[in-house]
Amino acid sequence: MTSLQWLAVGIFLIAYVMIASERVHKSVASLTGATAMLLVGLLSQEEAFHGTEAVRGVDWNTILLLVGMMIVVAITKETGVFEWMALKSAKVAHGRPMPLLAMICLVTAVVSALLDNVTTVLLVAPVVVILCRTLEVNAIPYLVCCALSSNIGGTATLIGDPPNIMIGSAAKLTFIDFLKIDLPVVAAAFGAFLLAVWAAFGRRLHVDEAHRLKVLEFDEAKAIHDWPLLRKCLVVIGLTLGGFTVHGWVGLEPATIALAGACLILILYGKSPVKVLEEVEWPTIFFFMGLFIMVGGLVKVGVIRLLADGALDLTGGSLSAMTMFILWFSALFSGLVGNIPATVAIISLVQDVAQSLHGSVGPEALHAPNILPLWWALSLGACLGGNLTLVGAPANAIVIGISAAAGHKVSFVEFLKYGVPLTLVTLVISMIYLWVVFLR
Repeated sequence: MTSLQWLAVGIFLIAYVMIASERVHKSVASLTGATAMLLVGLLSQEEAFHGTEAVRGVDWNTILLLVGMMIVVAITKETGVFEWMALKSAKVAHGRPMPLLAMICLVTAVVSALLDNVTTVLLVAPVVVILCRTLEVNAIPYLVCCALSSNIGGTATLIGDPPNIMIGSAAKLTFIDFLKIDLPVVAAAFGAFLLAVWAAFGRRLHVDEAHRLKVLEFDEAKAIHDWPLLRKCLVVIGLTLGGFTVHGWVGLEPATIALAGACLILILYGKSPVKVLEEVEWPTIFFFMGLFIMVGGLVKVGVIRLLADGALDLTGGSLSAMTMFILWFSALFSGLVGNIPATVAIISLVQDVAQSLHGSVGPEALHAPNILPLWWALSLGACLGGNLTLVGAPANAIVIGISAAAGHKVSFVEFLKYGVPLTLVTLVISMIYLWVVFLR
């Protein structure tokens, strides 16, 4: 490696240690690393913000898609519909602990697929705490399973999990592509997850009859604060999801669809947008921007190309071996550093593999038969690998934070007891699925 490559790796590793230690906020660490790469001249501001043929820079399609969906969800949240869904789930489960756990997992997974898993757990987890407190049951299994199911459900769609948003933008994959490829394996993985939950907790969760009846007395209709706004929000969400399904046919990027939905809902909202814009997760947005710039620096000096060449040498150029390598490497990398930085780095690795094999990173090369399976391996590996550890996915950290604030602290090791078996099972299912669909 050259001195410039060592410098880029050093800056990236220092930023990663800062992120992993949590002594510095992740967005500050990410932006500091990105700024350091600009200051030492590893890449120019033009390359960082606008990209070139050689350096991708900030992926504005990902950034603006996140912002648009965050605005839509922020306004929808004001209606109380998410609390209604949680309370309705408790009523459907008749307040019984195991059916309630299954309903919470199902609702979390479905909403995560339709919106995004980070926002979903922010809205669902506090209600889960209230339900568990009312039933006087241990909240930890419910909250951890809420995080795990959000990561599984978010894997199903383009917008459900940040790694998919980035992969879709980089590989030019559509909303329908994700439904066709990821949804079937997610359904199988979620079924396996529910079976595992039943095996682990089916005979251990009990609730007093008086407490169960107390939950049944909840009037979920009172959770809806603004019915007219809810109707407007449902129309906008429906139109936005419809736009996502056809964006590939009409030639519009997902970010354009999301921003159109955000603008429409802001107009229908009819109030000052200041409070809504404050609800946008700006620290997360800047965290993404910093990561894109740092990885851009690694790409420019050739570090990612070295990794891509090493992966090709390790797998002997075999499509099957490379696909499985990407699946397991992205899952392990996600568990260790988080699935967002892992995805940013491995996207560049896959692009460099395409460059090596096809001499291009254009749509034809990225969708070539020996490249396309790598994108789906990355999608499944990064999203499902996020369940491996506490730091594997943003949803995990959010739920565990809410759990700790409610007096239910979950240690790193305790989370592993949930995450490791589930991740292994879902990755094995993904291996079989990828083999059947792409490799046999």
